[in-house]
Amino acid sequence: MNWQKLSSTSHYKTAIAVKNEIATGNLPEAIIGIEELILALSRSERRALKSQLVRLMLHIIKWQSQAERRSLSWVASIKDAREEIADIQEETPSLTSSVIEDLWDKAFIIANRDAQAEMGKKSTVTALSWQQVFEDDYDL
Repeated sequence: MNWQKLSSTSHYKTAIAVKNEIATGNLPEAIIGIEELILALSRSERRALKSQLVRLMLHIIKWQSQAERRSLSWVASIKDAREEIADIQEETPSLTSSVIEDLWDKAFIIANRDAQAEMGKKSTVTALSWQQVFEDDYDL
């Protein structure tokens, strides 16, 4: 069984295949499948965390770059992304603040690129601090 390929395409099908291996008494193979499924789920949660971090940074960059266009939807998006990140961390305790710090630079590059594309102009934001991203208030 190619557990890595299966777990990268369907967590559900991987779990079913593990169940079938257990049912036939092939515990060593089931253990390999479970280990690969755990790794796949971890990668998935890390991608979700990164995606929310990018979304959060993108709206903060736009907030700083286009004060005249600030909107309630940006406020809501910032608050929502913060809540999603907190939820992800609560559900997956291994995704600590240090994991966020590891993702920080890459997430900022993506967020800045996407913000520039959405704004149709170059961003003046060259960096974001932890405080700006997770602690500052963004209200109209």
